[in-house]
Amino acid sequence: MGQTEQSGELILHLNAAQFNEALRDYPSLVVDFWAPWCGPCRMLAPILEQIAAAHAGSITFAKVNVDEEPELAARFGILSIPTCLIFRNGERVGETVGVLSAQALEQKIVAALGK
Repeated sequence: MGQTEQSGELILHLNAAQFNEALRDYPSLVVDFWAPWCGPCRMLAPILEQIAAAHAGSITFAKVNVDEEPELAARFGILSIPTCLIFRNGERVGETVGVLSAQALEQKIVAALGK
């Protein structure tokens, strides 16, 4: 899996070619659709890193840059960023839009994944 790690070792950076592979390889996957120019996206980044660190080994976190991967954003109907999609065994089981507190986001992720 191509991991151009901008956020350390905890968060994968996916392109369209890697996305389906990630859905297959990671049973619990949270994908943040973002863009570098998006202020709320930059606010969410450290929150995601905190949650990723707390769940390392059980939940995989990834990012998709919507400017670089517009077809993925269109495939999943991403209209606002940041949007986090939550996948369990390749199936979309949850979604969050906007910036949430670490506690609120973690609760939504854990609930959606049944962790």
